[in-house]
Amino acid sequence: MHDDRSLVEARLKRVLDERIRPAVYPDSVPLEVAVWHAPGEPVPVAEGLAAEPEPIEVGARWGAPWGTSWFRVTGTVPEAWAGRTVEALLDLGFDENVPGFQCEGLVYRPDGTPVKGLNPRNQWVRIGAPVAGGEQVRLHIEAASNPVILDYHPFLPTQLGDKETAGSEPQYTLARMDLAVLDEEVWQLVIDLEVLGELMAELPVESARRWEILRAVEKALDAVDLQDVGGTAARARERLADVLATPAVPSAHRISAVGHAHIDSAWLWPLRETVRKVARTTSNMTALIEDEPDFVFAMSQAQQWAWVKEHRPEVWARVKKAVADGRFVPAGGMWVESDTNMPGSEAMARQFVHGKRFFLDEFGIENDEAWLPDTFGFAAGLPQIIKAAGSKWLLTQKISWSQTNRFPHHTFQWEGIDGTRIFTHFPPVDTYNCSMKGSEIAHAARNFKDKGVARHSLAPTGWGDGGGGTTREMVAKAARLRNLEGSATVTWETPAEFFAKAEAEYPDPPVWVGELYLELHRATLTSQARTKQGNRRSEHLLREAELWSATATVRADLPYPYEELDRIWKTVLLHQFHDILPGSSIAWVHREARATYERLAGELNAIIDSAQRALAGEGGTELVFNAAPHPRDGVPAGGARTSVTEGRTALTARQGGGFVLDNGLLRIEIDAQGLVVSAYDIEADRETIAPGRAAGLLQLHPDFPNMWDAWDVDEFYRNTVTDLTEADEVTPGDDEGSVRIVRSFGASRVTQVLSLAPGERRLLLDTEVDWHETEKFLKLAFPLDVHAQRYASETQFGHFFRPTHTNTSWEAAKFEACNHRFVHLEEPGWGVAVVNDSTYGHDVTRTVRTVRTDGDRGTTTTVRVSLLRAPRFPDPETDQGVHRFRHALVPGAGIGDAVREGWRINLPERSVTGAREVAPLVTVDREAVVITAVKLADDGSGDVVVRLHESHGGRVRATLTADFEVADVTATDLLERPLPEAPSYDGARVALRLRPFELVTLRLRRAPVQ
Repeated sequence: MHDDRSLVEARLKRVLDERIRPAVYPDSVPLEVAVWHAPGEPVPVAEGLAAEPEPIEVGARWGAPWGTSWFRVTGTVPEAWAGRTVEALLDLGFDENVPGFQCEGLVYRPDGTPVKGLNPRNQWVRIGAPVAGGEQVRLHIEAASNPVILDYHPFLPTQLGDKETAGSEPQYTLARMDLAVLDEEVWQLVIDLEVLGELMAELPVESARRWEILRAVEKALDAVDLQDVGGTAARARERLADVLATPAVPSAHRISAVGHAHIDSAWLWPLRETVRKVARTTSNMTALIEDEPDFVFAMSQAQQWAWVKEHRPEVWARVKKAVADGRFVPAGGMWVESDTNMPGSEAMARQFVHGKRFFLDEFGIENDEAWLPDTFGFAAGLPQIIKAAGSKWLLTQKISWSQTNRFPHHTFQWEGIDGTRIFTHFPPVDTYNCSMKGSEIAHAARNFKDKGVARHSLAPTGWGDGGGGTTREMVAKAARLRNLEGSATVTWETPAEFFAKAEAEYPDPPVWVGELYLELHRATLTSQARTKQGNRRSEHLLREAELWSATATVRADLPYPYEELDRIWKTVLLHQFHDILPGSSIAWVHREARATYERLAGELNAIIDSAQRALAGEGGTELVFNAAPHPRDGVPAGGARTSVTEGRTALTARQGGGFVLDNGLLRIEIDAQGLVVSAYDIEADRETIAPGRAAGLLQLHPDFPNMWDAWDVDEFYRNTVTDLTEADEVTPGDDEGSVRIVRSFGASRVTQVLSLAPGERRLLLDTEVDWHETEKFLKLAFPLDVHAQRYASETQFGHFFRPTHTNTSWEAAKFEACNHRFVHLEEPGWGVAVVNDSTYGHDVTRTVRTVRTDGDRGTTTTVRVSLLRAPRFPDPETDQGVHRFRHALVPGAGIGDAVREGWRINLPERSVTGAREVAPLVTVDREAVVITAVKLADDGSGDVVVRLHESHGGRVRATLTADFEVADVTATDLLERPLPEAPSYDGARVALRLRPFELVTLRLRRAPVQ
């Protein structure tokens, strides 16, 4: 037989495009359209429905950036259409090649009942099936003219990312607004031919199955009368019935399809628009559930569910019914799909606390899976948190985006820093927007790395981010792929059903230990510095607010601010979403985030002040409150008393220029250019700074990645560096024991204050940058005389080691990494820590020094802190203006010192004038055990909840002592539910035995006051 494949395939494409698809809607009549443009921000539904619109024609421009337009469409179903299926086709000006990221609409009936969303691949509204003829049609569309930020030429700077700079030019052209007859037989033929054509293209040329499909398609095309597609569609479908009925082979890969619409809680749109995106998508999905009995839809992010409940009660009623029917599934158990690298220990825990509690309270549903398809890598402390929240599975997709190395598994056990393992799945379909295309299904089967020992994978199916979710076309394709020869099988299943099957068939999967590092989007650890500072400071203010409020409730009977703290926590958690905290959203998002963090700081400081004044009482003694988990300057952890500081720091001139700071513990030499050329540990008789090098050095790099400007920094940025060594001023600082340095570069200016306080083993570096660069990367370097093959960086509830070398491509790819409050390097018996109050990105490199005249051939290990970037997309003014950072260099630090100093720099003392000292509510007798939270139980019982963990990486026995009468002690999960293991306690003393980095939550029931 002659090879005519190309001829038949080309015929199929043209006939589908030019004859069969256009015949899906064979008859149509135009609708009358009128529009009212809401002034300013979106208006309530009732107001939009009641507004008086003006006529508008198809082809007219509409929609200023970020505007809302209310369209009214009216018409009459022709009598001649009686008995047929009729739909309204409502095209706002969509680009079907971009399923999300553009204009959208939500359709309402005149009584305000939501019908469904309008999106580029979902432009229809069912009028009747069948119609009687003569029906009057009246629909209202709440249309959002969100501008296209990520266009065909992406990453170009644009002012469209903020309503304050976006202008008023109309963004869209109103397209088709018709009533049309839907020929369902032709529509089904389209799906048949698409499924078979896409499958055929994925099969080997020598495969008999490919040729069987080709011949069937050819016969079907022969059966179609191109002048009467509707009249011959059934005949064409008959020619395809046999090949569509041939079952899959028993060894076929098995795909669990989960209806899904990944919706970023903010990204190229503000938070307020996400509220509406979620309403549109949930309206679509509840409507699809009503039409398709096999379809199952899963939605994550409790915050998005809460938005629907609060802002769209009519949609919420439909969602609740679908949940009750088991068809609309809460997924993930987190407040939002957060970043997991940067959130602190408590914040990461509270993501699960608030997320799981919402689903439990609203539906009685417990989530067993964490659902994070789009998060930019996963911190090594996360498995323990997932387990402590009562969950056991994790799904993500993003690691497939890694640039350098391909992850070796799709299903595996992920082991965290404490040894906890979580059953994890990476869908081999390599997208969280699967559309059931044959190429996607075939890729999932071919790509699956666990063949031979497992055969199940998951496919999140549907358009996200304004695409409207799963479409009826996807459901129809999945029905044909349920059991089709040549394809993986496809079944609609919930995430829990998938994970149960996958875990059962693969009881001993491979293990991956440590972080799941994404070899991409590394610059998200630095972009939008103010957003990151707002997050870090909010986390620590919340710690203080809970600690002092709980103490004041127990000691002074001050009412505990349950509702305020709950609301503030949820706001902070929302802003940890994986495009807000990472700094990859539009200017509008970050402008609002800065204002939100400022407001929250005011509220939290007021709560803290109220509690501390209630504890201190009226008096004239200056008391220092210490919220850190370690004592300092005579003030106990979690308590208040008069601070005691001993010694002084001498400031003297340095030979050759500059100054020397000496407090008897450290001797710091600052040269004439304001650089730290020596940091000498007097007790250890040990120099910290590498010979011939200088610390506190600001370094400037060009920063123009190949793509994804706010997200990425590419390794070639290191090829060019400018050391900022010239100083405008080097003078004594305003405070004793400090030196002030001023530098100018480009259009920017830096003021640094280096200070050494009496009795402290740390050099503080306060850096103020008035930043006016673009496409530049600013680093702060500490070249250390330390030989270390690995270093520790803090993560949630512990720390994680990374190599300092680049032996393999996996190690070389980690050229920018995340830490929380500290980075620590160590030789046996002596180490150095670099701690910070608000930065996350850093790099660590090592070089062996050449032979010097003094014979030194040691190793220089350089820690560089990432301070600022200046990408121009999606926010063209990223980080312009004044920024303040605080870092400390801690010579002679062990890991415990790094932990302590990291807490200290983030929780400065507070002074309150009062009458009495405040004893800590709880204490622990081992420095390695860190108390991360002291609060009252969320259920309002008045029980005291204490969360703690082992922080040094070793086993420890310790005693927790409560300074109040304790009636009972219970070990709980993160949601404060009792665990089977009972802690050993004797009155107010609780005996603890902790493994390395173990996380423990204790609930202490207070004895009744006699």
